[in-house]
Amino acid sequence: MKFSFNSRITLTALSAVIALGGFAKDIRSEMIANPDKCGGVYYAYPIASDSIVKTTAAPKGYKPFYISHYGRHGSRYLISDNDYKNLLDKMQAADAAGALTPFGKDVTRRLERVWDEANGRGGELSPLGARQHHAIASRMFENYPEVFVDTADITAVSSQVMRCAHSMFAFVEALKEKNQSLNIPRESGQRHMDYLCYWTPESGNFNSSKGTWRPDYLNFKASHTDGKRLVDALFADKKYAGEHIVPDELIWEFYWVTVGQQNIENDDTFTDVLTPDELYNLWQVFNLQFYMRNAGYARSKGVHANNAKKLLSHIVDNADKYIASGKTGATLRFGHDGNITHLLTLMQLENCAGVTSNPNQVKEVWNDFYVSPMAANLQLIFFRNEKNPDDILVKILHNEKESSVPVPTTKAPFYKWNDLRSYFKTMIERPFAETINARNID
Repeated sequence: MKFSFNSRITLTALSAVIALGGFAKDIRSEMIANPDKCGGVYYAYPIASDSIVKTTAAPKGYKPFYISHYGRHGSRYLISDNDYKNLLDKMQAADAAGALTPFGKDVTRRLERVWDEANGRGGELSPLGARQHHAIASRMFENYPEVFVDTADITAVSSQVMRCAHSMFAFVEALKEKNQSLNIPRESGQRHMDYLCYWTPESGNFNSSKGTWRPDYLNFKASHTDGKRLVDALFADKKYAGEHIVPDELIWEFYWVTVGQQNIENDDTFTDVLTPDELYNLWQVFNLQFYMRNAGYARSKGVHANNAKKLLSHIVDNADKYIASGKTGATLRFGHDGNITHLLTLMQLENCAGVTSNPNQVKEVWNDFYVSPMAANLQLIFFRNEKNPDDILVKILHNEKESSVPVPTTKAPFYKWNDLRSYFKTMIERPFAETINARNID
């Protein structure tokens, strides 16, 4: 199939090959087998090298010279101290009133130990988060040492949020451990926020409490949330529970603590507090909300993908500069889960571009733990033909695994930069709603 990569790209041709993001596997069985995935964007990125699939070597005569990167911050504590403390206060008050079952008392003791570590650290990068970025950077250096020569021109910028800056520091530290001669300036300032973490007013308005997404979301949430069993398991005094506890609020409070534990250093777990089906159902609600407010939800008319146009422009423009100058190096960017999700949606990356308006179908076309776990990352690896410097190939890695976009190539997983660039420019220039419309989805 041929493409015309210009402002009037054929939409029917594009829709025919766009990665739909379908997940044919039994997602429920997968998540029950690995409850950590029920955390969605709280899913902790694997550190071990053996968890990363080996990638395809470049064709003969091509050598890597530039890497364009965007990484989400690594594992963190729950976003606020209150996510721990409010639940702990509730359980301690019940304990003091003699209202808990023995199991409820045991769970409260666990919450107290968690609070000992989490107190004052809400939203901060955890030690695991730093290790994740250190490991990703180490593998990047080991896989593409030609990029990180002594004279390499490398820049690193992050969101102003400290967990992103600390992720950047851990990443750069790993590179400099491999080559102490590298000079890598680091910045975390307002001047970079306009492309690292940009949100259009339209996206913000859509995500408001008056957004058209909310009625379907609230109905879905109500049908997938039931805290009655949990209350019975934790509270012996039913009168006390009836007067002080809202079951559906309680189960969500325990959900956040349960899925957040994989990201911090405390060894206590809470997977025995929620049943596998409860955990799975709550994940479906979280997955739906994140999808509606950040990805390709059909009724959003593409407003979230449009958030990433400045970021994709920054990626294209910087690549052009490195190619034209003949320099070797890397552009390292660090931001947040929503921002990388916007970018992957705009790019229509494989398994990140599912489109539906049906809440019950979201889990079949889009999974948050796959798209944007903690320390999620996109890497564009650029290779130059040693005999023809204008012949540039690019390989796309999503979470260090080879991925694809709807651009024709005879050298998969490699793309000619001119073809990929033309596609990116089209996605930047065209309203993303046209891509949604091309998919013929209500």
